Amino acid sequence: MNIGDNIKKFRELKNITREQLASELGLSVSGYSKIERGEIDLTVSRVQEIAQILEVDVSQILNFDATQVFNISNNQLVQDPGAKEFQNHTHSDDYREKYIKMLEDEIVRLKKLVKEK
Repeated sequence: MNIGDNIKKFRELKNITREQLASELGLSVSGYSKIERGEIDLTVSRVQEIAQILEVDVSQILNFDATQVFNISNNQLVQDPGAKEFQNHTHSDDYREKYIKMLEDEIVRLKKLVKEK
């Protein structure tokens, strides 16, 4: 488990830049980037501070799993029409919506770049 990767994923989902998060933490961008790359051992208080800035629980950072965002466990429903549907009452819907919004914004940005050329 790389906590830095998890922090990066939440930062991107929240549409926060490295510069913004580094500033909030009182770090240089290069210092903050070391956190995301896993080059720095984080203290519990630093993880709590990051979680507060990202507006997530510490446990979400420590236990982040892509299935929370994409609901991969429910892919069986698509692959196996006879499978029973079940409700997944986690925070995944909120993260998924934010991720979709982030992707839609990126599409708009890329379309603008294509038109400019």
